[in-house]
Amino acid sequence: MKFENCFTSDLYVLAEEIKRETFELDNFNMKPYSFVSPSAYDTAWLAMIEDVGTQTPMFQGCVDWILSNQNVVEGLWGRHQDDNGDETLTSTLACVVALRKWNIGSLHVHKGKRYIERSTERILGKYINSNKKGSCPRWLVLMFTGLVELSQQLGLQFLFSTRVKQMIKTCSSNAKRFSTGKIVDGRYQRQSLLTYLEVLPSTFYAENQEQIFEILGDSDGSLFQSPSATAAAYMLSGNTKCLAYLQSLVQKCPHGVPQIYPLNEELIKLTMVNIIDNFGLGEYFGEEIDRFLLQIYKSHEKEDVEKMPICLQVDQLHKASLEFRMLRMNGYDVMPRSFCWFLNDEEIRDHLETNIECLFFVMLSVYRETDLIFPGECELEEAREFSRKLLDKSQFIDEPIVPTFHIKHEISTPWMTRLKHLDHRMWIEDKDSNAFSIGKASVISIYSDKLTHLALRNFELRQAIYRHEMEDLMTWVKKSGLNDIGFGREKTTYCYFAASSSTSLPIKAATNIRKLMAKSGILITVADDFFDEEGSFDELEALTKAVIRWEGEELKGYGNIIFKALDDLVKVTAETCFKGHGTDITNHLRNIWSETFESWLREAKWSKKGYIPSMEEYLRNGMISIATHTIVLPTLCLMESFFPQHKLKPGNYDNITTLLMTVTRLLNDLQSYQKEQEQGKINSVLLHMKNHSGLEIEDSVACIEKIIDLKRKEFMEHVLRNEFSDLSKPCKDIHMSLCKVFEMFFNKKNRYDSDTEMLEDIKKALYDPINIRK
Repeated sequence: MKFENCFTSDLYVLAEEIKRETFELDNFNMKPYSFVSPSAYDTAWLAMIEDVGTQTPMFQGCVDWILSNQNVVEGLWGRHQDDNGDETLTSTLACVVALRKWNIGSLHVHKGKRYIERSTERILGKYINSNKKGSCPRWLVLMFTGLVELSQQLGLQFLFSTRVKQMIKTCSSNAKRFSTGKIVDGRYQRQSLLTYLEVLPSTFYAENQEQIFEILGDSDGSLFQSPSATAAAYMLSGNTKCLAYLQSLVQKCPHGVPQIYPLNEELIKLTMVNIIDNFGLGEYFGEEIDRFLLQIYKSHEKEDVEKMPICLQVDQLHKASLEFRMLRMNGYDVMPRSFCWFLNDEEIRDHLETNIECLFFVMLSVYRETDLIFPGECELEEAREFSRKLLDKSQFIDEPIVPTFHIKHEISTPWMTRLKHLDHRMWIEDKDSNAFSIGKASVISIYSDKLTHLALRNFELRQAIYRHEMEDLMTWVKKSGLNDIGFGREKTTYCYFAASSSTSLPIKAATNIRKLMAKSGILITVADDFFDEEGSFDELEALTKAVIRWEGEELKGYGNIIFKALDDLVKVTAETCFKGHGTDITNHLRNIWSETFESWLREAKWSKKGYIPSMEEYLRNGMISIATHTIVLPTLCLMESFFPQHKLKPGNYDNITTLLMTVTRLLNDLQSYQKEQEQGKINSVLLHMKNHSGLEIEDSVACIEKIIDLKRKEFMEHVLRNEFSDLSKPCKDIHMSLCKVFEMFFNKKNRYDSDTEMLEDIKKALYDPINIRK
């Protein structure tokens, strides 16, 4: 473990370096644009602007950026993680044209030309030859054809095949169709076309000059915040407001400009903090993030949205929804109206619906925030329905910019069913995880090499520690004799996977907590199977009485193995708690386990006698027999030095614990009623159908699902609002983690009883090396 201690220390050193050099999270005086991925395409257009007095590049820094940022192996410029290659084709064309204009970088131009000649057929062909896609996206058609014509004017000759030349001819025909005539009257159509001014024919500018000057006069000097279009407008008109905009842009972003400027700087900061959380790096930046959240809470809901232009309203919606999630997740009292105001604004709703392919990330943010819904929050229900409808629609848009993986993941795998450790892996690996907006040709991303490196090493360290803890757990199972029992479900790996992957507690400090959760789960599974399948009624009664007395000397066989393992677990837990906090909780632990065994015996009696309890009686016992409190309460005792001991007493649990017990029982029932019906056992789904004559099983299932939905919202409110419980945030988080484990186990099927359902997830969590796509 010395190596792991050294590794952990190195990660904290790297985290401090990131804070010191880039984030300054203590006051968050970072430069947001330093984390926004530059656009090679837009930087190239600024590099083309000539200083008339000297006949040299006006923005030499942009030229230098092009010379320093070519992929020397492939000869391209643009996002290396662009799977389609669409954006790299137009970016490379623009950079080659810029260098050719100034007759510099001949080797760069040569390599860029080779990339263009090699890639054009592949990139254009997949659209032109595809019946499904029909034709190239408009942005690609306009940019590609406009840049090819410009390169020809500069004397650049490409060695294209006859087939490629025909493709280019087809694209040129489409480009003329897209750009013919004057600007139509209407804000959205006008904005959509003018953002491509740099690649539209010169006749287009001549025909629409008056309207273009009108827009420039009313704006910040830009054409809809597009650096490339504004660069073209300045080169065509010499407009002083355009020049002021471009100078401001280069001053703010001297090392490559973004696709859109200005961007919402507060949104960039929020996105950065969100990335830190998504990457699983909270333990390294906890204090700084807490200060940042307090800072944004103080200014929360103060913006006057009604007076903003619609494009700024959209930014504000994105920012407000992200703020809502961060603040609510951290216990701040925030209301849905802070971002749900858009529901009552017909203009912005129409704008979102019309431009979903551009505003995908805004709607995705809104949808994610509705995961955190409390009872009676109708606005969040409406926002969820609205955003879900638009996200479903965006999956069918023939537009490669929209990263549909995000949509499919969010919709098919509810947030409550996702475990933190696996989510962290997904965010680290996903090429679009740090994207927060969509530009003309690609997503706009935030990126930090050091932060990504820290996330990668942190995940690898967790995997190494988790594997080591798993080996210790296997040794305990073998030593206790539980692995030789020979009946029921062997779920050692499943239980440890659930315990380790559901929490994001400090890596080293939480070893005992993860092991306790896993050991408790293993024992509960073995004992539950013994009661359900293997033990005679006399054996079950003897084991239960032994647990109540906590004397197992007379037990034999399986009952003896279970009791000894249980006694060992309780002793070790009590000793660990006493060493850490000076509190003896032995009797409390025994009472919790005794209550659980009594509930299992009661269910065995009901089954033996054919007794049908009332729904109230069933749930009163069933919420105990699911045994989630048997896992969560001892765990909390290890975490808190002054955990309220009265909340460990049967019948006196905290409301948040009772809700956890209820939700997990009903989730289990929903996926096990068929099996239990075959075994002649009772279940809430079957009981509800029995109590309501004429109901079909589907009706009963729907009713239990509604109850779960309500109880889940109540549970969420108890976890996230401080006034509902005096438990600490870490204790509430453990409740949430265990609830998410059961949501994952019983999401649409019974994954826990399957021998194969979770093997892929376990490999990703503990064994498979992480793969960051560049």
